[in-house]
Amino acid sequence: MGDRVSSAPGRDIRPGWLTALRAVIILQTVCVFAASVTAGLQLTDPALHPLHSATSYTLFTVVILALTIAILAWRPGGGSPRPMLYAALFLAGTLAQIILGLTGIRFAHVPLGVLLFGATTLQLAWIYRTPRNSTRPAAHWDRARPPD
Repeated sequence: MGDRVSSAPGRDIRPGWLTALRAVIILQTVCVFAASVTAGLQLTDPALHPLHSATSYTLFTVVILALTIAILAWRPGGGSPRPMLYAALFLAGTLAQIILGLTGIRFAHVPLGVLLFGATTLQLAWIYRTPRNSTRPAAHWDRARPPD
């Protein structure tokens, strides 16, 4: 079991998949931040709407990639389904965000954007707290355990 990384009790992720998950979550976080920045710029200059739209659809593509990688990390090796669940929930939030943006419902679009930024930051923190060369999980969101 030395070539796998534990991410939940009794489950593990191969280091290659962990690296891929880390990379795609970094990219996802950068895309959410870029979408937020372009949204702010759009408020100052409406001509920048295509830039905000482009960052939003880039985020959508990255989220699909994150879900795909999470499924591939989970399925073949029997790894933890948690990253897949988080990616699926983030995809649902991203789809809702796109729909709210297209329909112009800003009173819900802006808070959901803040929520998505918080969620991707938590994902990033979690994926980097998962150790590379250990069979013991470093962090669990579902339970707290005192140190040994």
